[in-house]
Amino acid sequence: FVLIPGAGGAGWYWSRVAPMLAAAGHWATALDLPADDPAAGLAAYADHVVAAIGESRDGVVVAMSLGGFTAPLVAARVPLRALVFVNAMIPLPGDTAGAWWENTGWEAARAEAARAAGYDPAFDLDTYFLHDVPPDVAAEGAAHQRPEADIVFGEPCSFAAWPEVPIHVIAGRDDRFFPLAFQRRVAR
Repeated sequence: FVLIPGAGGAGWYWSRVAPMLAAAGHWATALDLPADDPAAGLAAYADHVVAAIGESRDGVVVAMSLGGFTAPLVAARVPLRALVFVNAMIPLPGDTAGAWWENTGWEAARAEAARAAGYDPAFDLDTYFLHDVPPDVAAEGAAHQRPEADIVFGEPCSFAAWPEVPIHVIAGRDDRFFPLAFQRRVAR
């Protein structure tokens, strides 16, 4: 399993998942991506993932959030057993991460879900990312935060089609950033 992080590129985001996969007898690596490098775009991210896969021909790529834009680029370059998206930005060929928000109707979906569930639709980190994270885990994660360079949001996700491998989408029932109904629609 090669675990691709979201914006900020910190492999730490997978720090509780990778050990569980290893304990179950799987090889797993959580990658750090050069998210704060203004010259490293999606192609550089894909290079990192491909290097981590190495000669394996039965790997599973798991991508969260912005990592969804890297996954299809990897799948176009190496044979995989499966792709898994976890509350991810799932692009269409040629999409940019910057335009994805408007193209998918994310803002309206997020605000509608907030109103329906009774929390503030105005975006803030605690409401949308940390509402269900134990304070000690949030504090530990703060040390791993890095800004995401703008280059990734402007580059097209250049792939021709989804690979002929099983593709799984995992969406959190109570995810506030990518609400369940929104994630199901985007996945379809």
